[in-house]
Amino acid sequence: MIRLGRFHYPDPVVVLAPMAGVSDRPFRSLCQRYGADFSVAEMVSAKPDLMHTALSKTRLQFDEDPNYPKIVQLVGGEPALMAEAAQVMQARGADVIDINMGCPAKKVGKQSAGSALLADLKQVEAILCATVNAVTIPVSVKTRLGFNDDTYTLAEMTRIAQDCGIALLSVHGRTRAQRFRGQACYEPIAEVKANTQLPVIVNGDISSAEQANRLIDDYGFDGVMIGRAAQGNPWLFAECQARINTRSLPTITPHQDIAEHIHALHALYGRQGVFIARAHLHHYYRQYPDYQREHRPRINQACNEAEQTALIQLFAKAA
Repeated sequence: MIRLGRFHYPDPVVVLAPMAGVSDRPFRSLCQRYGADFSVAEMVSAKPDLMHTALSKTRLQFDEDPNYPKIVQLVGGEPALMAEAAQVMQARGADVIDINMGCPAKKVGKQSAGSALLADLKQVEAILCATVNAVTIPVSVKTRLGFNDDTYTLAEMTRIAQDCGIALLSVHGRTRAQRFRGQACYEPIAEVKANTQLPVIVNGDISSAEQANRLIDDYGFDGVMIGRAAQGNPWLFAECQARINTRSLPTITPHQDIAEHIHALHALYGRQGVFIARAHLHHYYRQYPDYQREHRPRINQACNEAEQTALIQLFAKAA
């Protein structure tokens, strides 16, 4: 059972991971339409000079659908700034604050934030407690197995999170040192799940409904978080819900969904929309047999929404 304020989830959840440059409002909405129980927005810096930039404002846009919580992910290394940013986000209507302690990017690590914090668990404790005490809405954490490959600190991290009043823990099955190399390891997360009262969501390399269901059946996780596998395949959430929670599969209209997604991207980003939409189109069509020879160059040559939409219609007829 996961409780996030007024949002209760008695069944195992299937959620979209926060991904910088990917999990914006249009993509989150599409994934939720196809079964994601909730999604986490792209991370926003807790630094005051960065929190109010145009990029941050774009990342903080949410649909007004009351059935889904507005979850803001904050990244930072200073307890006072994280607490202040959490208060600002609550005032703006956030339902949940998610703290990023999993991002392995170098530019984040240089700020002693993201997964770099896993090398200093005292600072982790200070940040978690300060943030939880600053707001009245739930606070969750996304983290990793540890800082180095030879030392997993997840068990201690989980104890700290529970003692500080964290509502939910999401764990990527790699260390900071691994970044995204190698295979995600789920056993350490399962061991933590068996020894904590916190709800635990597993993340990392989950790419099929069968795998997601197996992780929940074998280890008792409270849910799965899907990231890169959802790019180009937002319908994966419907498949997971059908397998895990025996929900009926909805009617899937892929090319129509893609066209609506591309239109929403152009509406949100304006002139930059063509480039962001192009990246999504590559993900949607790279599994097609004619991708390298035909689809890929045509996607790269389309230079506005009308041309991208025409391509979607052309690909639909050829499918």
